[in-house]
Amino acid sequence: MFFKYYSNFISWLQQHQLPCIIKKVFLIECPGCGLQRSFIALLNGNIVQSLKLYPALLAIIIFFTVFFINKQLPFIQENKLLKFGLPFIFILILGFYFTKLTLNYYSNG
Repeated sequence: MFFKYYSNFISWLQQHQLPCIIKKVFLIECPGCGLQRSFIALLNGNIVQSLKLYPALLAIIIFFTVFFINKQLPFIQENKLLKFGLPFIFILILGFYFTKLTLNYYSNG
C-alpha cells in the first residue's frame, strides 16, 4: 500500500515540476536547472542518474540533514557548520554550473 502512494507521489511530482523562469527569459540554464529532475531520479533510486542531472543534490541533502539533526542534538558548533558547509555547497553548485555551461557551449558549437 505504501509503495502505491509513493509511486503516485513520484508521478505527481513529475507532472508538476516548476518551469525555470531564467531559462525561459534568457534561454540559458540557471544554477538550479536539473534539481527537480535529479530529486525525482533520487526518489526513484537512480543515484547515478541523479548525480548526472545535478551533482550537488546529495551534498545539499547531507548538509541540511546534518544541520537539522544538529539543531536537535548539537554535536558540531553551528557557526562552523554554516561557515564551512554553505560555502562548500555554493562552490560545488557554481563549479558544476560553469562546467555544464562550458560543456554545452563546446558540444553545440
